[in-house]
Amino acid sequence: MSTNDERDRAVLDADEAVEALARVLKRNDVVAALTERGVNTSLALTVVFGLEAYLQGDKLAAIDELATALEEISRRASVPE
Repeated sequence: MSTNDERDRAVLDADEAVEALARVLKRNDVVAALTERGVNTSLALTVVFGLEAYLQGDKLAAIDELATALEEISRRASVPE
């Protein structure tokens, strides 16, 4: 296998891992378990979308997604429950 093929496979592996994580975060049982822990899966998916954009080289989309998640997580953390 050539070096380019190995790099292409590595990128594909990373893309597949991110897609798998997104699928897991959409499962009802995972949503329920994470919600019990105070984790908002919609925000977690926003982080995943930011990571996906970054890995694909779309840094502006990554900044937008990750900044949105950071702002919302920070806002929610500063509000007493």
